[in-house]
Amino acid sequence: MVQSKKQKNLFLAFCLVPTFILFAIFTLYPLFSGLYYSFFDWSGSSSNSEFIGLDNYKRLLSDNIIPMTIWHDYFLVITKVFGIMILAIFFAVALTQLKIKEAPFYRVVFFFPNIMSVVVIGILWTFIYNPSLGLVNSGLEFLGLESWTRPWLGDQDWALPSLVLPSVWAGIGLFMLLLIGGISNVSKSYYEAAEIDGANQWQQFWKITLPLVWPQIKISILYIVITTLNGSFIIVQIMTGGGPNNSTHVMGSYLYQQAFVQYNFGYGATIGVMILILSLLTVLILQFFMKREKVQY
Repeated sequence: MVQSKKQKNLFLAFCLVPTFILFAIFTLYPLFSGLYYSFFDWSGSSSNSEFIGLDNYKRLLSDNIIPMTIWHDYFLVITKVFGIMILAIFFAVALTQLKIKEAPFYRVVFFFPNIMSVVVIGILWTFIYNPSLGLVNSGLEFLGLESWTRPWLGDQDWALPSLVLPSVWAGIGLFMLLLIGGISNVSKSYYEAAEIDGANQWQQFWKITLPLVWPQIKISILYIVITTLNGSFIIVQIMTGGGPNNSTHVMGSYLYQQAFVQYNFGYGATIGVMILILSLLTVLILQFFMKREKVQY
């Protein structure tokens, strides 16, 4: 019995220790290194660094671009959460509740953007938004709406909203499949009982489907928020580079500019610490407001 318990502990250690080592190397070490370098004036490309204490954080508080980047990030968070979740829920319900013969085909079609690289998506949508040859302006001209055409990614007012569409398009499929899995696990007897009681499709969705797949919806929202706050800079760098006139800079793209373009690595690390803090606070707040008891019928 003792030998069996010892073997079990050794097996668990064999499984967990390599995982923890990788987590420490690729997550904990960069995290604490970023925090450490945020107290230094360092270019990132030389061995010369100067300890400056909280000067980088003072600069952060007085930097006029920082509030703009925070607003841009949360604009993308809000629009992506609503855009992706509304469409993902709609398609998930349609492909599970309605008798659509081509449902497997549509699942593949909607999921296809998720297997594409973010770089490919960014380049593809840059061509779509091209003011001369892009599909958007060409479609508007075809419909006789020439006055609506514009250089979408070069227009200071429309550049940031233009980033929402490719981000939503690329994210629908993953969360649609997650919700399909949740809806498929809901017992059909609930819907049959609701029909007998006279509930229509809309009432069944609000009273049965939505409460029972809430765990999947909650996970999806949190995932979108975290990946947007920490990864939206990729699509920004590819499609706009933060321009025009900083109108699309998010926290991550501004960090990249400071650390790897202007070689203010210490200040870039400070921006990284800010991103971490805001991400944690946002997730904790969302966890509090989305907390609800598990629904059972």
